[in-house]
Formats: sequence, structure tokens, C-alpha cells
Amino acid sequence: MAAFTAPARQLLIFTRLQTRCCAFAAALLSGVALSALLPQLPVARYDLLLGYGLLLTLIFRMSGWESGRDLAVIAVCHAIGLAFELVKVSLGSWSYPEPAVFKVAGVPLYGGFLYAAVGSYVCRAWRLLDLELTGYRPRATAAVAAAVYANFFTHHWLPDFRWPLAVLLGCVTFGTWVSFRVGDARYRMPLALSFALIGLFLWLAENIATYLGAWSYPHQLHGWQPVGIDKFGAWSLLISVTVVLVAMVRRR
Repeated sequence: MAAFTAPARQLLIFTRLQTRCCAFAAALLSGVALSALLPQLPVARYDLLLGYGLLLTLIFRMSGWESGRDLAVIAVCHAIGLAFELVKVSLGSWSYPEPAVFKVAGVPLYGGFLYAAVGSYVCRAWRLLDLELTGYRPRATAAVAAAVYANFFTHHWLPDFRWPLAVLLGCVTFGTWVSFRVGDARYRMPLALSFALIGLFLWLAENIATYLGAWSYPHQLHGWQPVGIDKFGAWSLLISVTVVLVAMVRRR
């Protein structure tokens, strides 16, 4: 019985820690869900979500759930995300069909909070799970992550190097392990595997978010349909940018 209860207990602890790591993302997604149920209001839904995101940020900072250093990383993720959105929406990759006052070039300013939530998750996981990287190559990994981010823009005009970059990311992270603490025990996994696992959950979250009308892909404008599985791969690559940013701050 002890051989069974010990792993089960560790799984429960890990689940509880992951829930705490996802607190900002869960609160944000809950706000999106609630906003979809609200009656017609004089304030646009996207503007309400902007105010809600700012309020969440303030609450998390004042409560000590996010440190000043975490907040700086999250702000950078927000800015990077908005830049990403501005380009992608202008090219028709997806859209925000509802009106809003705080909307620039078709992108509501609340859209950056979706990327900020990912930054919050990585920052909180680093602290709550006591993450450590071994065999990490900061310069090489950062260079590939930057190329991954750039390719999401340039593939609209140049060849798409997504698969070569995925292979290159696997090469530069080969031998890099991320260790984490659950209770009194430490575990580890390849960093590349953590990218894939986070990418999977982000793809699932994206399906929920689009179902709630947070944004819409072209194939969803006339009725919700699942987000393509290719977005799982895209998120698995894109998460490397956030991890590199957080690792850079932590190393300093």
C-alpha cells in the first residue's frame, strides 16, 4: 500500500503546485469566460478584460504572489505578445471581431495579457517548483529562441524554417535538464520535453479561449471549431522565448 500511496501523494502535491503556478492564467481565463456571459454593457467586453487584467496584475503584486522581478518579466512578455499580435492580426492569421475603445490596428490591448499569463506561469513555476537548469547553453538557446520568434513573422514572406528551427532547438538543448522539487523529492526531465508539455497545455488552453471568444481564427468566424494541432507545435517552440527570458533574469 505504501508503494502506491507515496507516488499518489507526490502527484497530488505536484498538481497543487501546478495549480498555484497557473493562478494568473486560470484567473484570466475565468474572467474571459465570465465576460462571455455578461449582458450587453456600455463598456466593450475587450475593454473590461483590459481593466480586469490590470486589476489581476495589481492584486498579484500587492499580495506578494509576483515579485518585482517577476513583474518586469511579465511586462516584457506582454509587450512581446502585443507586437506578435499586431503583426499576426494585420496579416489575417486571427482576429478580434468585437469592438473596443482600447484597440490598436485591430488588436485590443488586453491581448498582451494572454502572453503575460504564460510569463507568470514560468516565473511562478521557477519559484514554487525550485527549478534548476543543468547543462544549459544560454547564448545558443537564446539565439535559437530569437530565431523562432522572428520566423513566426518572416514565414509570411520567406520560407518557413519552423521544422529546421525545431531540430536546432532540440540540438542546443540536448543534454539540458530541468530539475524541480515536489515535496522532499527532486525530479528532472529534458528541457525540450518541458517545452512540448507546456506547448500541449497551451494548445488546450487556446481551444478553450477561442471557444469563449477571446479571439477567433478565420475558420472559427462562422462557428467555433477546434484549433489545429499545428498550433501545439507552434506553442512548443514559442515557449522557449519565455523560458529564455526567465532564465536570463534568474541567472542575474
